[in-house]
Amino acid sequence: MIRDEDAQFHPPTTDDPLWAETNYFGLYAGQDTERPVNIGLYGLFRKPIGMVGSTVSINSRRVREPWAAEYWDAQNMPAPASLVDYELPNGLKVVCSKPNQVWDVDYSDPAAGVGIHFRYTAIMPAYDINDPDQDPLAADRDMAKTWGHAYAGHFDQSGHYEGEVSVRGRTLPIDCVATMDHSWGVRAERQTSRLSWMHAHFREDLVVHGLFDFDTSNGPDGESPLRLTHGYLVENGTVQGLSGGQGVTQRSGLYPQRISIEVSAGSRTVAVSGEALTTFPWQSQPGVVGHNVLLRWTEGDGGRVGFGECMDFIGLGELGEVFSRA
Repeated sequence: MIRDEDAQFHPPTTDDPLWAETNYFGLYAGQDTERPVNIGLYGLFRKPIGMVGSTVSINSRRVREPWAAEYWDAQNMPAPASLVDYELPNGLKVVCSKPNQVWDVDYSDPAAGVGIHFRYTAIMPAYDINDPDQDPLAADRDMAKTWGHAYAGHFDQSGHYEGEVSVRGRTLPIDCVATMDHSWGVRAERQTSRLSWMHAHFREDLVVHGLFDFDTSNGPDGESPLRLTHGYLVENGTVQGLSGGQGVTQRSGLYPQRISIEVSAGSRTVAVSGEALTTFPWQSQPGVVGHNVLLRWTEGDGGRVGFGECMDFIGLGELGEVFSRA
């Protein structure tokens, strides 16, 4: 169960210097235009060594170099004392006024003509992936063993983002439902497992969020079968943990191009399929690449249309091996 105090830094449970806490805000704007933008703001806080790595991205293109996007910034800085009210030298300011429910986020880079300002308001309680009372699959799975100890403490949550983004002379209102997360535990610099973190938002009426295992045996342009590890369904204000799910991702250069998933929560089964609108190589830390895409999702066979992103995380060691084989 996630408590109010989990919005703040946690006391490390080990003296490992790689103990970390993360906050990720992923959102999008201009979804009703020809060029929707995917936006990500992230902090990886290593309090034992007094450092935070922060990345900010804005992208509406299909790129394979981060500098080819509209905007990319990555900096290492001194870690702040608080996780609920801080301002970093890179221009990122975050205030959590209601623990695990309301965040106000501002980012400014005047030299680049970039500004991001939004309020995030949760539409659901924080979803503890390690709590069997919330997650039907938690009792049969040790997240720390599945994806490393970085997920020993972790919650996901969907909410409403409202604000504005400006980049390179273009200003768009932010008005979307999207998903954020927060993790704490020992996070290695080099990832040795894979993780597909994705969600489809059909406003507040329907949200599908899932984490899946996959492998790279079919190469950078091959299909990847997906196996659900955890997730939730938000439908008309009711949250249900996913009890099963599967799917397939079609790829180009390891970036998802098309994703089809079917998930179950209780007696409810939902099928959604997504088409990638963007690609972006997000490095949350030096040793892993998140193959990031913003997707336009369709419910069922030609039903409602929604949006959401997918991050397919693959470590550098495995990436080298995959492309060597190819």
